[in-house]
Amino acid sequence: MTSPATLTQPREGVTTITLNRPSAFNALSEEMLATLKQSLQTVADDPTTKVVILAAEGKAYCAGHDLKEMRAQPSLDYYQWLFTQCTEVMLAIQRLPQPVIAQVQGVATAAGCQLVAMCDLAVAAQEAKFAVSGVNLGLFCSTPSVALSRNLSRKQAMYMLLTGEFISAQEAKEWGLVNDVVPGDLLEEATLALAGKILAKPTPALQLGKRLFYEQIEANMARAYELAGQTMACNMMDETALEGVQAFIEKRPPNWN
Repeated sequence: MTSPATLTQPREGVTTITLNRPSAFNALSEEMLATLKQSLQTVADDPTTKVVILAAEGKAYCAGHDLKEMRAQPSLDYYQWLFTQCTEVMLAIQRLPQPVIAQVQGVATAAGCQLVAMCDLAVAAQEAKFAVSGVNLGLFCSTPSVALSRNLSRKQAMYMLLTGEFISAQEAKEWGLVNDVVPGDLLEEATLALAGKILAKPTPALQLGKRLFYEQIEANMARAYELAGQTMACNMMDETALEGVQAFIEKRPPNWN
């Protein structure tokens, strides 16, 4: 059987996790969630992976949860368990030491849109579309709203959540859900180019910075500055930062090799 998610290395330092259920629009089945969770753990433990790309096969990026699977087991215990599994995957993306870039080639709806919102960065093809459309089925996209409301303004997030309507890739960029929109045939190239910019930076600074970003954004102002100050002090003691600052003083390129 074909795995619902595969791992490849398109270039040194980059690992791509590809959703691989194109016939099911890459829906987040139980098996898909379990495979994603394992894949994220694999790259988290891999010191050679500096950047992670989350991509997908087929016309859709991800259609959200597998509704047929959900409807087959209508019990509160099952639904609570399922959404817990999904939450663990979403949080694993944020807790991953490496920056994660969503490479969105097609439609991303409901938990699929949530998946994009949970990534640190996102590049979308011009034909990509985004929606949190559960409300159209009588199911408010509650868990996607957590990620969406941390990417978009409240009014924009509520518009998507209350109407269930699609927004275009360009609107997604203007609203803050994705960083860039490119022609579909240039999507992988553009995503790898963005990954390349990150690869050029020292790993300790990236890992410290990603962890701090998400910790401080949920804290009050005083606590945020406390966390940031501690992080900068620790970062400054790292040999890559000491070399970078010394190189700046000496007006030369840093030697991080």
